[in-house]
Amino acid sequence: MTAHTLAAAYSTSTGEAVQFWLLGTVAVIGALGTILMKKAVHSALCLAGTMIILAVFYLANGAYFLGIVQIVVYTGAIMMLFLFVVMLVGVTAADSLKETIKGQRWLAAVCALGFGILLAAGIGSASLETFNGLGTANAGGNVEGLAALIFTKYVFAFEITGALLITAAVGAMVLTHRERTERARTQRELAEQRVREGKQLPPLPAPGVYARHNAVDIAGLLPDGTPSELTVNRTLRARGQIRDVSSQAIDELKALEQRAGERLGRDRDRDRDRDRDRDGEEAAK
Repeated sequence: MTAHTLAAAYSTSTGEAVQFWLLGTVAVIGALGTILMKKAVHSALCLAGTMIILAVFYLANGAYFLGIVQIVVYTGAIMMLFLFVVMLVGVTAADSLKETIKGQRWLAAVCALGFGILLAAGIGSASLETFNGLGTANAGGNVEGLAALIFTKYVFAFEITGALLITAAVGAMVLTHRERTERARTQRELAEQRVREGKQLPPLPAPGVYARHNAVDIAGLLPDGTPSELTVNRTLRARGQIRDVSSQAIDELKALEQRAGERLGRDRDRDRDRDRDRDGEEAAK
């Protein structure tokens, strides 16, 4: 390898430098947001943005396979699955922040420091040393060279990793599966049971009725403005995630009645004046 080739390999163009500093800053902000955000959904979105920027770095350095895998597998599959789980399970800022393991914050800080030292050492080694055989491995292209290593030299490690992932997925399905010990009741049987017990024969009212908002966490309002407990899910009620808009709705209702009364009063006065004028005209005739 000539000196000109080495200089070209270790030199950075202006566009690459601008791209690195701009996207690197955004990636660091996303990583900090992942740690500092109070809501788990916001943290997951920040982490997804950081992963997308890492994929852009891979693509910019010619590692096309790693860049596509970073987007498809990590950002597109794992992170979206994590977001769906968080949104289904529900995590709020009201959750307990008390440490269940003593000293876990200090342990996490020590682990983060050690990881940072290893990362800095790896980046320094990659920047200061040369690599032998990298050009030969990527002679036919980065994807072909990586595929040759995975399916020849590291095929057993790759297959064992896949088997472990499949075993973990099957184990999670087995642990969460519950056998039904009795026959599932039909809709007719459920309706007959409601009739016998006298519990809410018609369907439950929808959330947000008369509340000017149809969100599932807003209870429907009765004609007098008080919230109806039948319109919200019991799980949300037990978590304390129900938004009470009854006072606001009652205030708006009072303001509406006041405006209606004022308008009716004006209309009544106008009608009285019109009748008085008509009576005066008839008396004059």
